This record gives sequence, structure tokens and C-alpha cells, in this order.
Amino acid sequence: MKISEAERKISDGGYDRAFEKLYGAKAVEAQRARYLKAVEEFKKLYPSREEVEIFSAPGRSEVGGNHTDHQHGCVLAAAVDLDVISVTAFHEEGVIRLKSEGHDADTVELDSLAVKSEEYGTSEAIIRGVAAKFAEMGAKTGGFDAYTTSNVLSGSGLSSSAAFENLVGTMIDIHCNGGKAGAVEIAKIGQYAENVYFGKKSGLMDQMVSSVGGFVFIDFADTDDPVIKKVDCDFEKAGYRLCITDTKGSHADLIDDYSAVPTEMNSVAAYFGKRYLREVDENEFVSAIPELRKKLSDRAVLRAAHFFNDNQNAQDEAAALEKGDLGKFLELVKKSGDSSYKLLQNIYSARKPEEQGLAVGLWAAERVLNGRGAARVHGGGFAGTIQAFVPVDIVEEFRAEMDRIFGGGSCLTLGVRPVGGVRLDDI
Repeated sequence: MKISEAERKISDGGYDRAFEKLYGAKAVEAQRARYLKAVEEFKKLYPSREEVEIFSAPGRSEVGGNHTDHQHGCVLAAAVDLDVISVTAFHEEGVIRLKSEGHDADTVELDSLAVKSEEYGTSEAIIRGVAAKFAEMGAKTGGFDAYTTSNVLSGSGLSSSAAFENLVGTMIDIHCNGGKAGAVEIAKIGQYAENVYFGKKSGLMDQMVSSVGGFVFIDFADTDDPVIKKVDCDFEKAGYRLCITDTKGSHADLIDDYSAVPTEMNSVAAYFGKRYLREVDENEFVSAIPELRKKLSDRAVLRAAHFFNDNQNAQDEAAALEKGDLGKFLELVKKSGDSSYKLLQNIYSARKPEEQGLAVGLWAAERVLNGRGAARVHGGGFAGTIQAFVPVDIVEEFRAEMDRIFGGGSCLTLGVRPVGGVRLDDI
């Protein structure tokens, strides 16, 4: 549509139903202002562009299954009402120009889609990787100019990277590929870009939840055809709010910590002649621990033990929610958090033992909860955020204490978003 039409549609409430679906009724007015500001910024950057499309892709909150996805395990997670949005003009100039709020502009020439090692760790790498995979699939990408803005804070554990990957994949799939790839394939393309072009080993959970949307249980035993099952649970109706607290730890220089987790788990699987721990019998693993300690490391053994624990936890959590047994679910959340803390050991970086914001946050959360609800590390760990299911009657007390310790605005309450990556006009 013409950019003037987009502005009018936002201002006149033409997207209000979409905003309510994505963000909740109370957020409609704020989202109108947010999207109008994004259009204004786009016009400043690309004044010659007249036709635009508007897209959104959500962050995600991991609920069960911590570092299980890259071992073809099970996860329980939800798309959340924080997202990255884009105002985009497509063209046939053979280049992608993308400016994200607060960051330098990215430029990717589409006639040069090979991996560039000098781009590892950059958003240009993600854009190039996503475009390359679509080109390999036969999609004619053409090019586009885009302005993006995100409230999925980087390093928040809500996977701003997966939201960005999903956004780029959704834009290319809908406009250039006729939507043929769909949510599951877009997630795989995002993972490919992150693994191969960005240079970070990761599982598929972040991308899949952001792309599919809603509250989902996913079994990655077959990553080509993962089992995806929507889980119906209204935590607020049940008397709890989902809270995420940013403990303000930096994710800088943590790629080695993240990569070591799948590397060590894979080394245990390789001992048994397998690629992933999902293929290993747990009893055989337990029997082989003395030999594994000699050949590998104690940490690799403990991280493998965590996989077996948390892979089962995710399945049990989903079953508890389906039965409406919230007490059992919260008990399993605590069990999962305990396993991450003691066995997975992703509460702080072993290279920076003096920085333990996650541990401080968990201690503070448990102190306020006082036996109610549950708290655990959130996302990849090592720095960033903790997650808590907080009884509604103490949410404000909980938020006040987290903000007192980590600074104002550190604690967020989140809603579950029912859809993944979308073009606004398709809602």
C-alpha cells in the first residue's frame, strides 16, 4: 500500500484488531504510536519509496526444556507480546538495506550470498544467511529497504535474534516466495542463518516458537518434521503472571559458553556412536559414567545428565498443563531450574565467576515467592534473565523488589502472543 495509506490506516484504527490480537486491548493506543513512529523513521531513511508493507515477529519465553532442543529433545515455550516490527519497501535492485533502531545500517548485496567470516556475529550475517537459503530454494528475493524497531531487548533471554531471523524470513517468504515456506520452514532457515552465517551453534526452539506463535510443546526428535502441539493455558486466569527479570548481565563474549553446551553434550552422544543425546539410552549413559569421566569431562557428564532430566521435565510439564494441574507444573518448573543450576551450569560464565546476576536474581525471587510460584533461569543462560511464575497478589511486590535490585524497568510481565511472524494486513 502507499505509505500515506499505511499512516492513515494506523491513525484511524484500521489495525486496531490486529494490535489487540498481538499485544492485548490495553496496548492498542501505545502500538498505534509505535507503528506511526516507525513509518516516520522509514520515510526519513528512504524518502523515494512509496509502497510499503508492515511486518511483525515475536520474541519467545522458554518455559520447559533448557538447552534440550539442540539435542533433538522436547521443549515447552511461548511466543510473547514483545516483538520486532518492520516497515518495508520491496524492489528489484538486488540489494537488502535494513536499518534497525539504535544500530548501524546493514547492506547485503544479493549477488554475493556466500558465507563471510568477517560478518560472524553481525545482523548482516543473519540477513545474508536467510536470503541465501531462500535463493537456494528457488525464491527470487529481489531486494528491499526496511526500518525495524524492537522491544525484545537484546540479551533479555526472549530471543531477539530469533525474532529478527523470523522477521527477515517472513518478509522474504510472504513477498518473494508466495508464502510457500511457511512457519516451520522459516524457523529452520533462521537456524541455518544463525549456525552457518552468524557462527553460533543453536537448536531450533527459539526460531520455531517465534515463527509458529502461541503456547506450544515441540518434540524435535525429527527436526525435518517436528511434532508441534498447542497447549491451552491461561496463567493469569489461574492466578499467576509470567514475569521476566533482566539481571543486566552482558551477553558479550559469551558465544564460547553457549557453544560449549551443545559441543559437550554431543561429545557424550559420540561416545555411544550417536550424534545427539536424544538417540542415547539414559540407562546406558548412567552405566558408562565412570568411563565417560575418564574420556571426556565431569562437566560434559553433568550436562548430559541435565538433558535427560529436562527433556522429561518438558514432557511432564506439558502433560500437567493439559490436565489443569498447575501445582504439578510449578513443581516441575522448580525441578527444571534446579537441574539447570546444578547440572547444566549456565547460571554464570566460568570465565567470569565474579559476575553472577542470575544467581542473585534467583535468590531474590525465591525470597519474595516464599514457597509459592516458581523461578528458574531463562533462555540460554550465563547472563541475562530469570523467569518466574508469580501469584497475582504479589506481582507488584515482586516487581518492586526486582527493580530495586536490578534497576527500574528490569521486571516485565508478559502475555502470550497467539501468532508468530506476520504481515499486519494478513491478521
